[in-house]
Amino acid sequence: MKKYISILATCLSLVACDSFKDLNDVKEIAPISVNVAIDFNIDNVAEMKDLTLKFDNYEEDLHYEKSVNGENISVEGILPGIYNINVTGTAIDTEGTEYYLNGNMMRQSVFQEGSTLKLTVKGLKISPLVFKEIYYACSRTPLKKSYIYEQFYEVYNNSSSMLYLDGIHFANLYPDRSNTDIPLWPEEDGDDYIYALRVWKFPGNGKEYPLQPGESCVIAQFAVNHQLDIYNPASPVNNSSADFEFYMNNTNYSNAPAFDMEHVFYNGKAEKGTLKQYLTSVFGGAYVAFQVPEGETWDPVNDPNMKTRDLSTTKATLYAKIPIRYVLDAVEAIDNEAKINCKRMPGVLDAGITWVGDSYNGLSVCRKLSLDDDGNPIQRENGAYIYQDTNNSTDDFERGVVPVLRRNNAGMPAWNHTKK
Repeated sequence: MKKYISILATCLSLVACDSFKDLNDVKEIAPISVNVAIDFNIDNVAEMKDLTLKFDNYEEDLHYEKSVNGENISVEGILPGIYNINVTGTAIDTEGTEYYLNGNMMRQSVFQEGSTLKLTVKGLKISPLVFKEIYYACSRTPLKKSYIYEQFYEVYNNSSSMLYLDGIHFANLYPDRSNTDIPLWPEEDGDDYIYALRVWKFPGNGKEYPLQPGESCVIAQFAVNHQLDIYNPASPVNNSSADFEFYMNNTNYSNAPAFDMEHVFYNGKAEKGTLKQYLTSVFGGAYVAFQVPEGETWDPVNDPNMKTRDLSTTKATLYAKIPIRYVLDAVEAIDNEAKINCKRMPGVLDAGITWVGDSYNGLSVCRKLSLDDDGNPIQRENGAYIYQDTNNSTDDFERGVVPVLRRNNAGMPAWNHTKK
């Protein structure tokens, strides 16, 4: 059995160590130099480019950045402290396939002059489909009561070619809320899987739901206008134009005109369970969009090798095992930056985290536009915006913004129910 010991040890060290700025009897902190030894765990690489090494200490607001031009990097002038260390970039393999490169170490102690830090970098194929906006925090009613029915997830075709949503899966990972109770997964899984609480997928026969470049698809928890008096006049969102809905067969709420997502997995079964609404954590979840490769079968309900328990507990709850190589895009959200040491997904999927700062504040996270050298948004010939995607949510997302469906005039698919 395996446990993410490095993360746990770091969490424990934070309890024992105060910020270096708070140490008594320290009059002057001298900068130090450290070395980073990078292991590029990627096969058949023909070219790597735009490799960048970052040291980030959010508590002290200390940040260092350096270009990477080899496997051994010396970084000078760093003030001692606790840092998140990331390497990002892109690679092209011998067949011309482009990959995002990511490697990270969270909450790493950097105090010793001349020390060497070892960092593994892995690659993930660049995906045409990205999460564009996620609204998870929910809001409060005029009477200040929690309102928990308005979450939405917007995915966007960030490429220059049409894609089909048919059969693409959506999942939220375990644990639903980031915390220091690190799960224990089967040792034989290695680093090849992520573990989902619940899985859905887009319906269709393979070519029913095309998404053109610059178009987005909105999946709503409950696809209605939440600003109506019967719901929550203080809600920031009208989800009635959402393309899909996570319908939980709740007779208290009518099935909205949006198409229904197909339920795939919950606690080892295909049935949805007894919950009345599909609500992910208002403190921030870990979300993935993934696609089973053509010719493969993924069936976590009937295949015992594709589900498992959290072996750190005696609970019998089963979680779906998703091969990392299936993932198209992944975003990890947390309560706030203090929880950055308790990630649920590996750095190759999301080297960072994002947050809105509080629950029930009516705010979302939205992906940044890619900019040219003059700071102008980059657009395709059809006017579609290209969004920043480095597989690092800390860098790629604006945090704490008022949620907007199809921000920046993203296109609505021709098959949306409002067009019929």
